[in-house]
Amino acid sequence: MKVSVLFSSGKDSSLSALILDRLGYKVELVTVNFGLLDTYKFAEETAEILGFDFRVKKLDSEILEKALEILIKKGYPNDAINYLHRVSVEEVAKEAESEAVADGTRRDDRVPMLKLSEIRSIEDRYNVEYIAPLWGFGHRTIKRFVERFFIVEIDESDKVKKADYEAELRELLRRRGYNVYNYFPKEHMQSRVIGIKH
Repeated sequence: MKVSVLFSSGKDSSLSALILDRLGYKVELVTVNFGLLDTYKFAEETAEILGFDFRVKKLDSEILEKALEILIKKGYPNDAINYLHRVSVEEVAKEAESEAVADGTRRDDRVPMLKLSEIRSIEDRYNVEYIAPLWGFGHRTIKRFVERFFIVEIDESDKVKKADYEAELRELLRRRGYNVYNYFPKEHMQSRVIGIKH
C-alpha cells in the first residue's frame, strides 16, 4: 500500500516515514508549499538522505493568508497551524495517488493535531486511511528512536532550515510588517534530519 507522508524534514515526520517503510508501506514524502519560500528544497535534501520518493504539493497562497488572519485574531499560532495542517492533510488525501496519508504528529502534541471528527471526515470523504504512527509514543521514546536512527540538527525555529508550515507563516507575518515574536515564542526549538545512522 502506498502512503503519502506529510514531510517537513524534521525528526517526527522522518521517523513516521521510517516506521511505515519498515511496516511494508511504499512511502512517498510530500512537502506542502504555499509559494512564499522555497523551503521545500531542505525537505528534498532530507528525503534523498532517507532514500524515499519525494514531491512538493503546492497549495494556494490564500490558504496561508487565511492562516495569518487566524493567527492575528487569536494572538498565538496553535489554531493557525492546526488549520494549515488540516487543509494540507485534506489536499493530499484528495489525490488518487495514495491509499493512505500520514504525518508525524505525536501523542503529546497540541500542534499540529487533527481532531478525531476531522480524521473520520477526511477518511470517509476521500476513501483513504489516515495514519499517525507516533501517536502511541511519548517524548522520551521518540527521543530514543531518533537518537538510534538519525543525525539531527536542533536549533531555534528561525535558524533550522526545514520545510514546515511555520516557516512560511512566519515569513508572511514579517512581510506584513508584524513582529514574529509577538505571536511565536522566540526560543522554540525545531529539528531537521541531516543524516541517517546505518
